[in-house]
Amino acid sequence: MMKDKVVDGFHNAPHRSLYHALGYTKEEMEKPLIGIVCSYNEIVPGHMNLDKIAQAVKIGVAMAGGTPIMFPAIAVCDGIAMGHVGMKYSLATRDLIADSTEAMVMAHGFDGLVMIPNCDKNVPGLLMAAARLNIPTIFVSGGPMLAGHVKGKKRSLSSMFEAVGAYKAGKITEEDLTDFEERVCPSCGSCSGMYTANSMNCLTEVLGMGLKGNGTIPAPYSSRIELAKHAGMQILELVKKDIKPRDIMTEAALKNAITADMALGCSTNSMLHLPAIANELGIKFDLEEVNRISEHTPNICHLAPAGPTYMEDLNEAGGVYAVLKELEKHDLIDTSVMTVTGKTMHENIAHSINLDEEVIRTYENPFTKTGGIAVLKGNLAPNGCVVKRAAVAREMLVHTGPAKVYESEEECIAAIYGGKIVKGDVVVIRYEGPAGGPGMREMLSPTSAIAGMGLDKDVALITDGRFSGATRGASIGHVSPEAVSGGLIAYVKDGDIISIDIPNYSIKLEVSDEEIAKRKETMPIKKKENLTGYLKRYSAMVSSADKGAIINK
Repeated sequence: MMKDKVVDGFHNAPHRSLYHALGYTKEEMEKPLIGIVCSYNEIVPGHMNLDKIAQAVKIGVAMAGGTPIMFPAIAVCDGIAMGHVGMKYSLATRDLIADSTEAMVMAHGFDGLVMIPNCDKNVPGLLMAAARLNIPTIFVSGGPMLAGHVKGKKRSLSSMFEAVGAYKAGKITEEDLTDFEERVCPSCGSCSGMYTANSMNCLTEVLGMGLKGNGTIPAPYSSRIELAKHAGMQILELVKKDIKPRDIMTEAALKNAITADMALGCSTNSMLHLPAIANELGIKFDLEEVNRISEHTPNICHLAPAGPTYMEDLNEAGGVYAVLKELEKHDLIDTSVMTVTGKTMHENIAHSINLDEEVIRTYENPFTKTGGIAVLKGNLAPNGCVVKRAAVAREMLVHTGPAKVYESEEECIAAIYGGKIVKGDVVVIRYEGPAGGPGMREMLSPTSAIAGMGLDKDVALITDGRFSGATRGASIGHVSPEAVSGGLIAYVKDGDIISIDIPNYSIKLEVSDEEIAKRKETMPIKKKENLTGYLKRYSAMVSSADKGAIINK
């Protein structure tokens, strides 16, 4: 075990003396040392309960004969960071989380790890660390928030952002806006729809790295505490059997994750995080595979923002396991893969039942016959761009319209609120990519403003940045190559015609090659000046979105 190099033998007496300084006994040092990576803080609603989750994990570890030792990971609240400079740091923290966890584990020699994440970049960052470190690891998240209730209807954070657009358009009163503000986020937990955090926590179950219910048991439920205790106990089994993340997160498991992503209607951000996790595993992730899987995988869940159901509803319907069981019935996933239970996925889901066929539809009665995410390609995005097809109105699946071009999110928001966006427009927001932003900001504010103003069935948005999992409508992100790298999006002009055909995975700028060549000679690439600190380093090192925005330079 790893601890043998740290606390065993006469030569490690100095190390043991420091353990004594921490209050650990000789008996505790003789047991497996389990690192508990907890991202508890007092600024992220999804993390405010993680101290309780961590205590439950520690109890579980101790019950099973291990010594729990907790250390922190950082986490950004994307909702609070949205719409200002803070969002430049959100995606960038994913790599900080992976790197700092690696440093802590390698410095201190843990025998096993329990990861306690919850929100957007925290989950993939810790999955990346688990893949990189490859010591026995299990995940237990903080769980989703309960849905809010406004005027008798279930609501969530996406409803709040859309309410801002509705208020600006004069569709609701200031009193209505305040009502939303005070009611849409009623509890701790990751925001209640199938946004990025809940997408990744559900996919952690699919990847085999979390126990049943990891993605769906609501944060306030006592069963979430029980789950944490079971995770703490189970890590000792993984240490004993030497079952490691790379035994679990195989190429087959990643394909299962893509398939489940399609069925669940997950956030487009999964198309950044799954490639990054694959990279740490040494597995090639091909965006073309996404469309191939999508073609034969039905979208059977329509959670917010795509539909009127929420994570609590998915949990009551049978959770992720019930979705996987439906997929297994039709040979859409490989259930022979190993999981943190020490059993195969097939064994795990054997007795799962779909308890609500309106929340989890059957293969024969899907919301759509194809998956929730589509990767589009064409001259505007030769390396691909991503759209949450499940949240696009039928009227916008095929759309052609004139471009309205903005150099930043702020410019676009000002134009939307200034009434400059009209039906039929294709809004282009550029210089918001991984390197060009830098940080590839989520842009929930412009998409929500358009939806709140009632234009989501008439206006498309395209960006080299990204959109929140809470976004709905024809919002197409991750355009690669990005503008700062000389991608064609840098040379689009107001009035250019852009054609979008989501069913046929196509996006095209209807401008001649000759005209594009002229523009490349006269339109300079705009790079951010005076970058400092972490963003300066991040901008210089980050890859394009189609590669997962990984640090690779």
